[in-house]
Amino acid sequence: MAWIVSITIGVLVATGAYLLMQRRVIQVILGFSLLSHATNLMIVASGWIGDGLSPILRLDQDLKPSAYVDPLPQAMVLTAIVISFAVTAFLLVLALDVYRRFGTDDLDKIRRLKG
Repeated sequence: MAWIVSITIGVLVATGAYLLMQRRVIQVILGFSLLSHATNLMIVASGWIGDGLSPILRLDQDLKPSAYVDPLPQAMVLTAIVISFAVTAFLLVLALDVYRRFGTDDLDKIRRLKG
């Protein structure tokens, strides 16, 4: 099961890196979004135990710390999701402003129009 998560992270990183190298602003924003999803998945996978219990301690359970999933990566990913959503929304508004000003979202054409 861990190999599926690893392959998924690899595909997301490769696709995100490819999209970041494109000339259109929307593709760059999508690449950033894919890279943030890959990072979140990697952080969750780092705290994952195959048959771990939920990090809620009850008195009737064995209190071995190694049997529980670490809740810190999950909390970090929740925060990262909110931050990446806000940054993506900001980038989309910025892309809309660039399109309204220059009439295109091609970065090479924008450089030629400005220069």
